[in-house]
Amino acid sequence: MLDRLDRTLAPHLRALDLRAHRSEVLAGNLANADTPNYKARDFDFKAAFSGARRDADLRLAQTSGRHLDGASGPAGMPELQYRHPVQPSIDGNTVEMDAEVGRFSDNAMRYQASMTFASHTIRELRAAIQGQ
Repeated sequence: MLDRLDRTLAPHLRALDLRAHRSEVLAGNLANADTPNYKARDFDFKAAFSGARRDADLRLAQTSGRHLDGASGPAGMPELQYRHPVQPSIDGNTVEMDAEVGRFSDNAMRYQASMTFASHTIRELRAAIQGQ
């Protein structure tokens, strides 16, 4: 039963992990907007999430309760890539403040949506367990 709960909640939890990591990366970009030669970084959320889903499907099957689950620990975070600026600055910094604030806001909104989906899923599971 616990494996079913894990499979139900795993996509929501992975999305929250990736969104939180992306918030940190984007906040780092914003914090270094005035740092000479700083290169803005980011990752493709959609590719990272689909890769995490694909990796989750490749887990080992347990044929005995005494077997280890085969998980090697939490999945790693995606590789960061450098962003190519539309209009590079003279000092070599590639952070474009307006675009970065927009990305940060969009990611925060999507984080909240992921949190809402996870909350609804937990409520539905609780109702099903309680038989309501």
